[in-house]
Amino acid sequence: MSAGILAYRKGVRGLEVLLVHPGGPFWRNKDDGAWSIPKGEIEADDAPENVARREFAEELGPSASIGPLKALGEVRQRGGKRVIAFAGEGHFDPAALTSNTFDIEWPPRSGRRQSFPEVDRAEWFDIELARIKMLSAQAQFLDRLLAIAVESAVK
Repeated sequence: MSAGILAYRKGVRGLEVLLVHPGGPFWRNKDDGAWSIPKGEIEADDAPENVARREFAEELGPSASIGPLKALGEVRQRGGKRVIAFAGEGHFDPAALTSNTFDIEWPPRSGRRQSFPEVDRAEWFDIELARIKMLSAQAQFLDRLLAIAVESAVK
């Protein structure tokens, strides 16, 4: 199970959300349907919100900031992975991205290990484009964010 944050802001195109593109050779040529919220694995003793905040900082870098979080619930992705998400108003310049890295054997069966960023790009998208760019199961988080935004506007 993973936990992550759907950061949002009020931009020139209305409500915008911050998505990240996974790094590494498998994702290099994938775009539509490949982007995600910044997220990471929950260990046995971890609180989901703490994991979400930690992963937000690790995947984006120290310049990423996020305000108070609201729960968006859980979704199950195509491969069965469960993701718990939170929404928060955020501030981040994608040009400042400094993601942590991971090592894998690349090319496969070469015996050589290479390091790749966990996230190779971050970008603010309006809601409709975000639906195209992100993993299909995570698009439910957009609907839940919109419901919260409408509820807040009514109050």
